[in-house]
Amino acid sequence: MRHSLPLAPQFYVTAPQPCPYLEGRMERKLFTALQGEGAGLLNDALSKQGFRRSQNVLYRPSCAECSACMSARIRVADFIPTKSQRRVIKRNAHLSRRARSPWATDEQYNLFRDYLDHRHATGGMADMDMFEFAAMVEETPVRTRLIEYTSAKTAQELQAVCLTDILEDGLSMVYSFFHPTMERDSPGTHIILDHIEIARDLGLPFVYLGYWVPGSPKMDYKSRFAGVEIYSDGAWAHLREDGDYDAALHPLSTASIAEQVSKMSLPDLAQP
Repeated sequence: MRHSLPLAPQFYVTAPQPCPYLEGRMERKLFTALQGEGAGLLNDALSKQGFRRSQNVLYRPSCAECSACMSARIRVADFIPTKSQRRVIKRNAHLSRRARSPWATDEQYNLFRDYLDHRHATGGMADMDMFEFAAMVEETPVRTRLIEYTSAKTAQELQAVCLTDILEDGLSMVYSFFHPTMERDSPGTHIILDHIEIARDLGLPFVYLGYWVPGSPKMDYKSRFAGVEIYSDGAWAHLREDGDYDAALHPLSTASIAEQVSKMSLPDLAQP
């Protein structure tokens, strides 16, 4: 008997667990598998609707009593660097960029471990071994690159890495990490600024940053970029003040899972 993948994506919901961004709240995620020949089309379509990729899964926060996690992206045409961001560019001028296929190396993993041990020692990724790191990098059914940042000025040449998806309308920064000694030079900001330049060179209109959460100090840095817009209530709009999103914290602000899925715009994955 011949078996084939379903043409329509199937959606599932994770069990509730403590929210990593807002104390005292619980999170859950709506997710679907990313597989088959239509993986790129589905990744493009759902990224435009607030989803993010993790290996071969697309997910979006779908909490029962909160809708504060909102996908953020930078509109490249509207971006103008601030004085502070121009200083970041200057401080990191010694870094060279190189793009690689998504294939994990020991050098990358060692840098990743240094990053986690210094910044996220108690986080959910703290125990990742080399095999799990390789899965994070290599298990991708879409067009993905590793953007490495190197420096000849340091004993350790590899200084920062970003796992990046190339979408139809932009670059999606899946995950980035850097050497702890770079922290004073704001490498996270530099990586975003450099991705804006890459997108501009490729003629892509957006850089997708992941989620922004009003009131979360962990996410505040994303609001510092000109041209940021967030996906809320089914549409992209320019980012406003934190207080304008107070309603997103109300338990009645969320739609049911069935309602969310019914309103999605899905690509036609039917085979010709």
